[in-house]
Amino acid sequence: MDRQLISSGTIYEKLAGYSRAVRLGNVVHVSGTTATDGADKIVGVGDSAAQTDFIIRKIEAALGEAGASLTDVVRTRIYLAPGADWEAVCRVHGQYFGEIRPANTLLYIQALVGEQYLVEMEAEAIIAADDS
Repeated sequence: MDRQLISSGTIYEKLAGYSRAVRLGNVVHVSGTTATDGADKIVGVGDSAAQTDFIIRKIEAALGEAGASLTDVVRTRIYLAPGADWEAVCRVHGQYFGEIRPANTLLYIQALVGEQYLVEMEAEAIIAADDS
């Protein structure tokens, strides 16, 4: 089975030894994703909903590179920093996944990697028809 590594091109991938996403067969795992744009700027500072929206679109792009889409997502995990608005996060998650309804875990943790991050999310997808 071929292993496809999806990279976002950040220096942190090589430094920490990880990939934005990994596809093995018809399964795609997307790493913990924060609301950081390509220039290392945090999007939606102080706004849980804006960070969640940006994160899901970032996850969607990684899935697309792996030949998957949001409709293939079977699990999401959402980590919230103290002060994050869980209801706002859930509303945005529901806008994208309301019909898909993946298994989901939502938890508050002590802190994320940077003070301005409110949300981090992981996703797992299974591509129904693997054409590769």
